[in-house]
Amino acid sequence: MSIWVKSRLSSFGIYASCMKLPQRYILSKAKSLQEDDEKILKIPEPQLDIARYCDPSKTEHFNKNIKIRKGIGNIQRIIELNNELKVKTNETLRRELVQEALKIPNDTHPEPQSYGNDAKVIKHIGTLPEFGFDPKPFDKLMEGTNQYRMKELAPLAGHKAYYLCRELADLEHALIRYVVQRLVKNGFSLISVPDILHHQIIECCGIPTSGQRSIVYRLDGDKHLASAAEGELCLSGTAEMALGGFLMNQIFADENLPKRYVAVSRCYRAETAPIASERGLYRVHQFTKVEMFGASTSHQSEDLLEEFRSIQEEIFSSLNLYLQVLDMPPHELGAPAHRKYDIEAWLPSRREFGEVSSCSNCTDYQSRRLNIQYTTKNSSLKEFVHTVNGTACAIPRLIMAICETHQQEDGCIRIPPVLRPYMSQKDIIKPTKNVTKFVKRSKILTDIIDKD
Repeated sequence: MSIWVKSRLSSFGIYASCMKLPQRYILSKAKSLQEDDEKILKIPEPQLDIARYCDPSKTEHFNKNIKIRKGIGNIQRIIELNNELKVKTNETLRRELVQEALKIPNDTHPEPQSYGNDAKVIKHIGTLPEFGFDPKPFDKLMEGTNQYRMKELAPLAGHKAYYLCRELADLEHALIRYVVQRLVKNGFSLISVPDILHHQIIECCGIPTSGQRSIVYRLDGDKHLASAAEGELCLSGTAEMALGGFLMNQIFADENLPKRYVAVSRCYRAETAPIASERGLYRVHQFTKVEMFGASTSHQSEDLLEEFRSIQEEIFSSLNLYLQVLDMPPHELGAPAHRKYDIEAWLPSRREFGEVSSCSNCTDYQSRRLNIQYTTKNSSLKEFVHTVNGTACAIPRLIMAICETHQQEDGCIRIPPVLRPYMSQKDIIKPTKNVTKFVKRSKILTDIIDKD
């Protein structure tokens, strides 16, 4: 049952409760809505290339690829199951074969295979910032303002929660508007996406939603008529998933490709790290992100990946950040990625780079699971599109990099010129003299209102 029909059922359930309709009528209506919905939306059976997995001439290739990635997948088991199915038809075996095939990671681009365990630095962009004083880390910079709060929030919103206030909240929205405007001018279509997705959509994009290592928040099923089964719905970790789902079951003409989309969404991730370098705002459970997503022919995806990377470099360099661009080694790639670039920004307080963005070419890994295809003029056969994704702006880390890079000795932060038109031409963020105090460990955390 999809999110769409659940929302319809939820509304109908409230109406039925108010009107005191008979229970059998309510159940009949629910069944009817579900049947209608199944006609409209059906998550497709993955169209995996089993014949290629079972080709004896490619066994060594797949075993090597599994080894240099994260060691997940068993080609031999796929071959065994496929051979058994040739002898007898068995639905249980067929499902097991599909599940085993789904574990196989995407092929790896030839170039990163020579890198070993280390990423290759492609280039540096900008100038290393110099200070006549010891630059402060973001958390220390914010101690002199009323613009950021992360301490004592566990009773209110859980671990790693935070507030951005005043100029810092304004900076967040300025970044979003600036980046989205640039992308729309570059031919991207803006789409507003849902942050709650069916777990199968997320898994079709290559992200596991169960198991100890899953970073996905699964929602509990509630007691209402239209509720999902427990764990059926999840919080989205990136707009990439919703955009992939948006294109599910679509067929494009090759002359209309590539397609470029941009979305602004909240991202929810259960991952945390106890290491000092990832404390504070650097790694949090929820944040805002501007995501680029593209669908192309098989011949266009490498160029589209380079285009996405170029856009990222232009955006971050326009913020006067010092950057390095990395071509990531195979073991750093998620299962869907064929090739991935990371972009890191210099964090002066740490005297090291920190990741602020990435972009990946997933070739046909996601489209085979979501049934996104295209046709060509020269053939009646359909082919699977290639999907490309990239982070145009991840708010928390970008704000950290901007504030640390452009800090002044007096605690002020200079706003990059390109963002000033989106912040009423404000050019500087100043420390606040009267800093708001908060009641610690209170069940209801109430501000002691200062007279600013």
